[in-house]
Amino acid sequence: MIMRIFQVTIRPGKEAEFRKFFHETAIPLMKGTDGIVSVLPGAPRAETPREFSFVMVWRDLAALKAFVGEDYTSPHINPAEAELVESRTIKHYDLVEA
Repeated sequence: MIMRIFQVTIRPGKEAEFRKFFHETAIPLMKGTDGIVSVLPGAPRAETPREFSFVMVWRDLAALKAFVGEDYTSPHINPAEAELVESRTIKHYDLVEA
């Protein structure tokens, strides 16, 4: 399984608009995506008020590529959120089952 950690920093003043998108669009989309084993959405904390994240566990690389395409190492974003996002990062790890 593959753990994918996606983080975004929102443009100043766009936090409320992104929060709505995050809860109403992004979380339901990810939870309903074939190939995802687990989704852990992360909302901002006081020390990082413009940062949101997703930790996703994918069944395998084929399932991840079926969702994002061959270039799975790029942090893709929904066109609806592009103007809200200042920066984004993506990292992948092999899941270690403890």
